[in-house]
Parts: sequence; C-alpha cells; structure tokens
Amino acid sequence: MRACDSHECSQLNELKVDMAALNILAGWTANGNTIMIEQMPIFGGYCGGIEETAICDVATHLASFTMFGGNFHLDGPIHIRWGITTSRETLQIAAHVAAAVDANTDLLIANQYYPVAGPCTEMCLLETAAQAISDTASGREMLSGSAAAKGVAQDKTTGMEARIMGEAAIATAGMKIPEVNAILEKLVSSYEKNYASAPPGKTFRECYDVLRVKPTAEYMQVYDGAIKKLQGFGLDIKS
Repeated sequence: MRACDSHECSQLNELKVDMAALNILAGWTANGNTIMIEQMPIFGGYCGGIEETAICDVATHLASFTMFGGNFHLDGPIHIRWGITTSRETLQIAAHVAAAVDANTDLLIANQYYPVAGPCTEMCLLETAAQAISDTASGREMLSGSAAAKGVAQDKTTGMEARIMGEAAIATAGMKIPEVNAILEKLVSSYEKNYASAPPGKTFRECYDVLRVKPTAEYMQVYDGAIKKLQGFGLDIKS
C-alpha cells in the first residue's frame, strides 16, 4: 500500500464530508423532517455577471429539490463587493430567478435578507423594504429576514426590520410589475450611493426596551420616517 498524496487525501476527505451530508439528508427524509436547502450565489464572483449568476441560481434551486430532497429552497444572491442582498444587481437576479421558478414549478422558494446598514437606521429599513417588494412581486412564497449589518455584526438584528419587511410585502401584493419597478427604481436609487458609508446602527439593547421587548421611541421615529419615504415613492404601506 502507498500513502495518498496531499491532493488525493484532500479529495478523499471531501468525499467523506459529502457522503456524511447525504447520510444526514437521508436520515432527515426518513424521519419526515422539513428540509431547507440554502445557497447564496455570489454576483461578480465565479458565477459572473447578472445573467450568469441568475442561471447558476436557477440551477441550484432545481438541485435542492432533485438531488437533495428539499422541501423548500432558501436563496439570497450576494454582491461580491458589498456582501449584501439588497443591491440593484442582486435584487434583479433574485427577482428574475423567482419569477422563472414560480412560473414553471410549484416549488416553495424563500430569500435571505442582508442589508448593509444596521438597525435603527432609515437606510436599513429602506433596503429591507426594497427586497421585500421585489420578492413579493416576483412570486416568492417566504421571506427570511432581516439580518441587518450584513448579518455579520453581533447583536444587530431586531424585530423592526422584520416588521417593515412584512408590511412592504403586504403592500406590494397584487401590484402590477411596471408599478413595482417604478417604485424600486426610486427606492434603490435613494440608498445605493451610500454603501461605502452605510450607518452601522445600534445593538438590540440600544434601540429596544429589553424588558418589554419593544422598540425605543427613537427607533419608532426612524421607522415612521422610512414609511413616509416609501409612501412618497408610491408604495401604499401602512404607517
């Protein structure tokens, strides 16, 4: 017998990991568990541009159900420069992919939310609303968010981001695509120039009463300001 070289050992280790994952999936399936398969293609990375990333995204959606037996698929195209799902390009990718999957299948699909700004900032709320509008209009069944500050800052996620996500989705339901696109053009244009200087926001305990689990008066004021802007852009969202 000969020892494997470093490349062969690496391949064997990868195979073991893959087999272990498939065994886990088989166990979950046999147990009747609900299986979510998640992938987040990187726009501007190996996938390429908008069109190429959309093709990759559709392929991974289909693989989630055909190869891995998923019950629903969690998407979330990421911008390679900013690490967010709320950019103009990633919203376009996610919307086209969702519309294609929704028009041709009965699969359940969802989307992750990673705005660049942190909680208790108007920018974070507007980014979240933009994705909720896009997801709803393109036919996604589930919205998963929102992980403020790109989902990498400790203790920077609150219920207020999820609130505006839900309200924006409700307001968008039933709208015509040209109307949605007109709103999104104004909305995304209002924040995309601020990616490099996005406000970091506040931690949960800084913008919430942690004992009552309620947002502070400051955050409510920020939220109301974001609602007014959305209404000004043409979205009939409740304040």
